[in-house]
Amino acid sequence: MSLVLDPAAQDLLFREARTANTFTDEPVTEEQVQAIYDLVKYGPTAFNQTPLRITLVRSPEARERLVRHMAEGNQAKTAAAPLVAILSADNEFHEELPTLFPAFPQAKDVFFAERPAREGSATLNAALQAAYFIVGVRAAGLAAGPMTGFDFEGVRKEFLDDDHTPLMVVNIGKPGPDAWYPRSPRLAYEDVVTTV
Repeated sequence: MSLVLDPAAQDLLFREARTANTFTDEPVTEEQVQAIYDLVKYGPTAFNQTPLRITLVRSPEARERLVRHMAEGNQAKTAAAPLVAILSADNEFHEELPTLFPAFPQAKDVFFAERPAREGSATLNAALQAAYFIVGVRAAGLAAGPMTGFDFEGVRKEFLDDDHTPLMVVNIGKPGPDAWYPRSPRLAYEDVVTTV
């Protein structure tokens, strides 16, 4: 059985897309980021909680502050990327639930009154949204370089607050020279899927 999505789109989003390590100098505009968000905001999350928050690092001063918190191997590419986004989970997402999940506005208090429950749910669902965001970057004809090699607490203190948990830093732009490492292997279907 074939997929409904055009093969060229499949390649753009998955088969030919890889983590970029170098980028051209072409800027990533606010309009491009808005278009990415306007697409990926429809990806599902539990209770439509949408806890992902995106901090765009555009100014040279902010970029310098971020680079200091990146692992050594991620510093140069983060310094050179046209745009960098810090993706975080909003642990107070439940405040928006009466608006975002009108079918059951009481979910805010029934399921998410306690901070530990919110943190676990925010991390899981924001990670889902981070994956949608990466695919959205690819859909915009750009490349993404997601990284978890950084000082999480340092980034949180520098750019966020106690109610936000950093998940990843994503370099964004048009791929530059030698942007890709060789494609790593993937597990076969039969190694992943079990029928019971």
